[in-house]
Amino acid sequence: MLSTIAIESLKRRKTTAILTLLSITISISLLLCVDIIRTQVKTSFTRTVSGVDLIVGAPSGQLNLLLSSVFNIGTPTKGIEYKSIAALQSNKQVSWLIPLSLGDTHRGFRVVGTTNSFFDHFKYGDMQSLEMAAGSTFTQPLSTVIGADIAKSLGYKVGDKIIISHGLGSVSFNNHDDHPFTISGIVKKTGTPVDKAVYVTLQGLEEAHTGPKHSPTSMLGRKSADKANEHEHEHEHEHEHDEHTKEHAVYNSKAFTPESVSVVMLGLKHRVTALQLQYQINQSKKEPLMAILPGMALAELWQIMGNVESLLLGLSGLIVICALIGLATMLLATMRERYQEIAVLRTIGAGPFTLLLLIQIEAMLLTIVSAALSLGLVAGLMSMLKPWLSSTYGLFLSSPLFGQSSVIIILLILGCTYFVSLFPAVAAYRRGLHAGLNANS
Repeated sequence: MLSTIAIESLKRRKTTAILTLLSITISISLLLCVDIIRTQVKTSFTRTVSGVDLIVGAPSGQLNLLLSSVFNIGTPTKGIEYKSIAALQSNKQVSWLIPLSLGDTHRGFRVVGTTNSFFDHFKYGDMQSLEMAAGSTFTQPLSTVIGADIAKSLGYKVGDKIIISHGLGSVSFNNHDDHPFTISGIVKKTGTPVDKAVYVTLQGLEEAHTGPKHSPTSMLGRKSADKANEHEHEHEHEHEHDEHTKEHAVYNSKAFTPESVSVVMLGLKHRVTALQLQYQINQSKKEPLMAILPGMALAELWQIMGNVESLLLGLSGLIVICALIGLATMLLATMRERYQEIAVLRTIGAGPFTLLLLIQIEAMLLTIVSAALSLGLVAGLMSMLKPWLSSTYGLFLSSPLFGQSSVIIILLILGCTYFVSLFPAVAAYRRGLHAGLNANS
């Protein structure tokens, strides 16, 4: 009965009630969006690289190794000799290996020397593989694959030639002009540091630094080696790249052995052996090496950056509180208009406590409806923005969107509504007492 009266009362003040409802809905939606983005950003951040079980480099600190290898930030480590790479590759626990050589740039963007195994095995987000927006992976020693942001900002396309520079500065006077690289492919937008990197072959990178390496392979001639490498690569990936290899000659960089690389990413046959292999690598006496677990390192890095999420959540909470104060103000402002309504209710036998409950029910109804509208609005908005968020910012929304924190937020808002509504409810209670005294007198 009180709920029915409260609904009818809100209908009589339709304009004011709708504006208040809109204000609370926007505030709750903002708070829920911040909470979802806060939790999803943390999840996506820790999945900047996924599927990589160990990252191995020279001892330099866990965060430094992570930043240089995954985010292309900071100074790369001194390097790992090839004999250590061969030992890791022959380890029975290792399924695949991605070598990375760092230390060069192209017009301010980091250059990463690697092999085609990077494009085969590197994953990000929810175990998503790298895809080509145009072109293909490495097709010859002087091939390069660039990220989507580089292609967009510098206007590059497949077939263009680029010059890399030695060093990590945005301006370099040591350009490798004698060894231009030809763009063979452009990686589809990922929202990760891959978009801002230039990937070249290890062989091409070493030739740019030291000139062609005279080996039995090079003595036979590049054409014959390319044909043999192409045949080997097609045999290994005939099911995955059948159509691709018909159109492009695929360069097999496994035939080249670099003297050293900066970092090695490892994928294991069984992830449960990661801690065991990490311990073995860190205790190796042949060459000082350090192996890190990417997930743990990313979680540690997030703890340093995580204060921003608390600030955003706090600001959104203040907005909701302001909206609830507006609700209390609206109810208080209409109290003068409701003198006659209160007098009628008192006449038909409603006590002051009933009037108090009536005002609180009105406030709670507005907040409950606002919360329901906010949940639907946020769910629809996130569903629409999901592809854009993943491709632009690398924010991969995973289900469920509304977790335990969202439930806690809604309950806290309802509790705050109850508290805030006490002020107009007490005013109605007092008005009911005065109306009862006047009627008795």
